[in-house]
Amino acid sequence: MLGVGIDLNRDLLRGGQRVVTTLATTSVAVPFAAGTLVALHLAERHAPEQRLGFILFMGVAMSVTAFPVLARILADRGLNRTRLGGIALCAAAVADVLAWSMLAAVMAVVGRDGQEPWRLVLLPAYVAVMLWAVRPALRHLEERGRFQDRGPALTVVLTGLLLSSVATEWLGLHFLFGAFLFGAVLPRGTGDHLRTTATQETRQVTLILLLPAYFLLAGLKVDLSALDLGGFGELALVLTVAVVGKSASAFAAARLHGLGNHDSAVLATLMNTRGLTELIVLTVGVETGILDGSLYSMMVVMALVTTAMAGPALNRLLRTGLGEKRPSSAGPAAPGVPLPARRVPEDAE
Repeated sequence: MLGVGIDLNRDLLRGGQRVVTTLATTSVAVPFAAGTLVALHLAERHAPEQRLGFILFMGVAMSVTAFPVLARILADRGLNRTRLGGIALCAAAVADVLAWSMLAAVMAVVGRDGQEPWRLVLLPAYVAVMLWAVRPALRHLEERGRFQDRGPALTVVLTGLLLSSVATEWLGLHFLFGAFLFGAVLPRGTGDHLRTTATQETRQVTLILLLPAYFLLAGLKVDLSALDLGGFGELALVLTVAVVGKSASAFAAARLHGLGNHDSAVLATLMNTRGLTELIVLTVGVETGILDGSLYSMMVVMALVTTAMAGPALNRLLRTGLGEKRPSSAGPAAPGVPLPARRVPEDAE
């Protein structure tokens, strides 16, 4: 989660494109609503005593888009420097922030065992300290050259990571939120030694050891052997709602802003990617007692299917020769995305 926060480019959140805002909010709101309706159907067999928390959590789990996975897919296919790739990155970044904010709200509703509810009142103060005290202090030290050596830089990153995680756990949220937020507030620019060191020193052990171990542990909790005919029916329902809700809402939002059918289909395919982000959300649900074992297994299958289908579907769409190199007519590009000279229609927005 530290890496996810580091990779989140805050400039993407300031894109200012109406198509990005509509795409992000629609691709979160519609699956969230669909997920809550599915949860009402599943509640009788799977909901814990905290029924409201279960319904809201299912809505969040259905609305997730994996920003890191989407960014990797775009980079592997050379789409990250195109207008369409910029729109997808912007929308996924906004959707990612919305999803984590919604999950934090759900955790506040559910509560944690042994946690006093009054601590959540301090959450705005914690966020304010991270944004307006920790980030400026780190930037100031960065500008003074205090992090040019890897030793001090890595010490600050690991210490800040642990303290931020402890803070959110104490507040009653999951410690993952603290890791994500600390990664997001690391300063960018002005040498970038702190962020670069954090990426280089942690990425190796994360990719080689921690990430495979995380997938292994997530897989060990999956057990589909106990599913009866009704269970497979529920799995089919979850898959259908997840794919249709996310893809259809993203496609409709793109078409609303003047994108063609092909480019809209590309965006719908990308926004349907869930990947590791979904697994993290589901793990939080299991640890807090919101999800039981069978529903967790079904949701993991949904996450894997929606992620696995993204690559082949995108390759098939790109083979038509549309959207990959041709810029879309959906308004200005995302920050940092170069565009060829082209007249934008007046009604593009």
